Amino acid sequence: MMEVKPLWIENYPFTAIRVALPKTNLLVITNEIGYVMCGALDVDLLNDKLKDRGVIAGRAVGVKTLDDLLHAKLNKVTLEAQKKYGWREGMDIKEALVALGSAEDELLH
Repeated sequence: MMEVKPLWIENYPFTAIRVALPKTNLLVITNEIGYVMCGALDVDLLNDKLKDRGVIAGRAVGVKTLDDLLHAKLNKVTLEAQKKYGWREGMDIKEALVALGSAEDELLH
């Protein structure tokens, strides 16, 4: 089963996605610029083999629901997210997402 729903964080729009897989959930919160995800995200792959894509992403581990993900801390982030948005390990995911929301808002206006 897949669940896709709108999510507002400090008046910034995001999409929350949960994919129910056997014995686990794949969790993502995203906007047009980047995303945060559960521990299934391979940040090293994005930083190494896919570095030229400049992916803005971060992951949290030990999360089982979208609410868990929203209230977690970043465990690992891409180099591009660090450089462009100041994301860092241990940062609150809500804080990271607000930075993305603000950046997307600036692009649109």
